[in-house]
Amino acid sequence: MIKFLIVATLAAIVASLGTGLFHLVKDEGKSRRMVNALTVRIALSVLLFVLLFVAWKGGLIEPHGLGR
Repeated sequence: MIKFLIVATLAAIVASLGTGLFHLVKDEGKSRRMVNALTVRIALSVLLFVLLFVAWKGGLIEPHGLGR
């Protein structure tokens, strides 16, 4: 379940980034929609970090080194 939430949050971050790019091109930077989309992306990134930390502390995911 937690892995699904992590992947869904990553997808939402990419979608928000695409929305920001769309509004940058369409509005030519004259509206606040691009800023709002990027604000949402930052909030989602913080949420992702918190999800990863909580899952790690709860033992739901386990970090591993490279080459394992």
